[in-house]
Amino acid sequence: MKTIVLRACLVAICGLAVTSFAAEPLRSSLQVGEKIADIFEPVNITGEHAGEPHCLICENGYAPVAMVFAREPSQPLMKLISKLDAATDANRKDEMGSFVVFLSEKEGLAEQLKSAAEKNSLKRIVLAIDQPSGPEGFKVAADADVTVVFYREHEVLANHAFRKGELNDESLAKVVADLPKLLAKKAKTK
Repeated sequence: MKTIVLRACLVAICGLAVTSFAAEPLRSSLQVGEKIADIFEPVNITGEHAGEPHCLICENGYAPVAMVFAREPSQPLMKLISKLDAATDANRKDEMGSFVVFLSEKEGLAEQLKSAAEKNSLKRIVLAIDQPSGPEGFKVAADADVTVVFYREHEVLANHAFRKGELNDESLAKVVADLPKLLAKKAKTK
């Protein structure tokens, strides 16, 4: 009898451990307060430098930027991209920039992204492609399907990371709710 109770307890404990591990938030890329110290040149698929490797961090300088790393296009991701594109367009006076780097070697992805940009009437956000491991120094987690980093003056102000299937309307609303952090004017120090 003691053996059965002991086994049941072990099963329950293991179940709790697995549940709490699965519920643990994903950490991917640079975290709030960290500074972007590296640059990289993904192949730009849309934008002024379409068809060539180009540094989007360099291009945006110290402006407020929404940087997204993604593994593959999806309906929820396109919804996010459209919202970020609209925010970028609405905040041109603040020189807001935005870009999405797809970490993939999938054949035909460039054409798929061009088509998606056209279909969704994207105006300002740049879509690009880089190696599956992500750019060196950016610490993109291997199990991160989508990582959103908001930064200004190369300092990370917000970070949201999602495993496959976690980006939905609720999580998308949390990302969009952090846009004011990106667009707030930084207080000048004397």
